[in-house]
Amino acid sequence: MGVKERLLEILPEIEWIGDAGLRDKVIATWITALERGGWTPDDVDRMPFTLAKKVTSSFAKHVRSVTRICAFAADTFDEIYGGVDLKLNKDLLLAGALLHDVGKLLEMEEVDGAFRKGHEGKLVRHAFSGVALADAHGLPPEVQHMIGTHSKEGDPFKRTPESVVLHLADFMNFDPIEG
Repeated sequence: MGVKERLLEILPEIEWIGDAGLRDKVIATWITALERGGWTPDDVDRMPFTLAKKVTSSFAKHVRSVTRICAFAADTFDEIYGGVDLKLNKDLLLAGALLHDVGKLLEMEEVDGAFRKGHEGKLVRHAFSGVALADAHGLPPEVQHMIGTHSKEGDPFKRTPESVVLHLADFMNFDPIEG
């Protein structure tokens, strides 16, 4: 099985992106991050989603949960507000959710079975490397904005509605964990 096929098995929510071109760019960004970080898709399913707290949930589970919360929020807003007062671009939101932590593949390393920040991760936080990866694959600025503002680095900036939803979904998956 190829890298793309295995990635889609581990992150099936990628297929939820309706725009085929956007979906292909998300996949290409993941593949580049995997290659540059020296990881396989199976590593994404076993590595922790954070080094800041003790967690047993994998990086893949985190990305899937954040993505599903974002999708649910977009669908709920459409149902309740009917696109009048609040309308999210669901495809862009899904792309941002799927890629919000992709830079962690460049931030982390595994040594003797333990995960830690690598040299690059000590110098460049995942929000920044994630934006660079997304830009290299031609993802739109709206998606790059979400990646760059999903974490504390984005606090000084005005977030788009999609970025607000992503930021809150991410922290809903992080803050309640005791560590």
